[in-house]
Amino acid sequence: MRQKDLFMAFFRAGMLGYGGGLSAIPLMQREVVTKFKWMTDEEFADVLALANTLPGPVNTKIAGYVGWRIDRWRGMLNALLATILPTLVLMILLLTVLNAYKDLPWVQGMTKAVIPVAGVMIGVLAWDFIKFSQRTMGWLPTIMLTIISLVVMEMLGIHPAILILVLIISALLSRGKKERRVDEN
Repeated sequence: MRQKDLFMAFFRAGMLGYGGGLSAIPLMQREVVTKFKWMTDEEFADVLALANTLPGPVNTKIAGYVGWRIDRWRGMLNALLATILPTLVLMILLLTVLNAYKDLPWVQGMTKAVIPVAGVMIGVLAWDFIKFSQRTMGWLPTIMLTIISLVVMEMLGIHPAILILVLIISALLSRGKKERRVDEN
């Protein structure tokens, strides 16, 4: 039953996450955190941050990790297959249809609608993470960290993966300092 649930969770996210890997992330979060409760929001946020620092498609890295966590090799291969299969099938079908009808206005309108839909889905996921950060850090640090991150990426031209890696390392170091202070008291 667990393997079936794992496959269906990532298959649904892959089928409904049209527009690229980033548009499937909110769907994966819903399946992994809300529906099956395999992870908490914080754990999913950590996995997403780590997956963004590594090369390759983010949704397959998340699927691989969650699958591994649930049932080691079998779970990882199952989740990866479930993530890749819908994309493969849909790409073949959609590209065939779109190529045949690419000059029709409704096809051009449909392809232009993908960007705003994916943008809204990513925006909703970002807002969920901001609300989560507010609960854990408070509004002021969350807003300041967001603004500083945007400035560092846009004005200094630092790649988001480097920024995420620095933030992960600093969070781990600060967590270690807090744990040492608690142990000393």
